[in-house]
Amino acid sequence: MQLATETDLSDYIIAPDPKSTRLTRAVEGIDQNGETSRISVVEERPLTIFLNAQEIVTAMTIGDYPEYLALGFLRNQGMLRPDDEITRVDYDDDLETVVVRTARETSYEDKLRKKTRTSGCAVGTVFGDMMEGLEGVTLPQVPVRTSWLYDLAAKINRTPSLYLEAGAIHGTVLCQQNRPLVYMEDVGRHNAVDKIAGWMLSEGETAGDKILYTTGRLTSEMVIKTAMMGIPVLASRSGFTAWGVEIAREVGLTLIGRMRGHRFVCLSGADRLVRDADPSTVPVEDKKHRRKSAEG
Repeated sequence: MQLATETDLSDYIIAPDPKSTRLTRAVEGIDQNGETSRISVVEERPLTIFLNAQEIVTAMTIGDYPEYLALGFLRNQGMLRPDDEITRVDYDDDLETVVVRTARETSYEDKLRKKTRTSGCAVGTVFGDMMEGLEGVTLPQVPVRTSWLYDLAAKINRTPSLYLEAGAIHGTVLCQQNRPLVYMEDVGRHNAVDKIAGWMLSEGETAGDKILYTTGRLTSEMVIKTAMMGIPVLASRSGFTAWGVEIAREVGLTLIGRMRGHRFVCLSGADRLVRDADPSTVPVEDKKHRRKSAEG
């Protein structure tokens, strides 16, 4: 199995930009020895999302791909319908706002009066409406080769990223078989997923043949968003919540967690795994590429 090097970004349509001066800031502090230490820390910026004339939410985000974040958030909340005609998406950097305009008149005042905050960081979601959005969802029952999982983990964990540069951030990657396509990062794992959803909506990308890889926990919210996007496979380095597993089993989502080196655990859809790789041949992860799955 060929492993990607740290500079191999040829597979990616969108890759992280860890050297962007807009996304991190150098800050001085004192280390355990009392000596001055200068490190990179991730920036946080507010982004207010409007749907037509109505203010929907203000999210704390790193500030990249604001249009994708707005589109994906509205789509995953069910505020953008699959048949909606999006006429314009306007981003104002000075005002830190994104306005998504549709041909359909929209009003979500009643929906926004009652919110349940989920276990995700930075942004609360209208959780009841997300659950309603799962009604009638049927995911394609696609086979998943274990060689794809090992290859993806090796490539993604060796990709230069904000996490490796500064930490305190989550990554989500849209993949097809063993190829990572779009890699988004943000302070909240749900923000990173919403950026993926926004990109897919903008590009008209199909979902039924994709795998979603995340560095964060496999919570109910992550499972719901993945299912609503129509993606049949969700994988992570991190662990599970019981409700996340229960929902994955109900909608037929293949759910794989604790992916580290040659190890992983599949708690939903194990019958769809094609074991075409010998785990004993998978290289041990280099420590410098190991992500802190408990972060966030």
